[in-house]
Amino acid sequence: MAPLSPFEEQAGFTRAIRVGERIIVSGTVGVEEDGSVSPDAGRQAERCFEMILGYVAELGGQSGDVVRVRMFVTDIKDADAVTAAFSRALRHARPTGTLVAISALYDPAWKCEIEAEAVIGAGQ
Repeated sequence: MAPLSPFEEQAGFTRAIRVGERIIVSGTVGVEEDGSVSPDAGRQAERCFEMILGYVAELGGQSGDVVRVRMFVTDIKDADAVTAAFSRALRHARPTGTLVAISALYDPAWKCEIEAEAVIGAGQ
């Protein structure tokens, strides 16, 4: 997969990669297509899931193939909004999920970061 942001090239990592039947999507933040960031944690999480599911599809998977999600929030008060976005995006797949509060993300505007793994053919 071609780099999706200049930061990937600068830092030397890949946002999403397929290894055999596994798709691994690294930490994704809810930056909108125009570069803006919503002040709402729920919208940031929705955007994360939009991008994650797009990466999974681009690499040959589907939303039902997602088997694990890790969600990081900078304020535990945002946990319900982020969990609601998770449920809307992936309730049908029933992946494992972890949500933890952390002290900060790279940009103070970012309220959540989400990573995911999928297995081609899991199709839950």
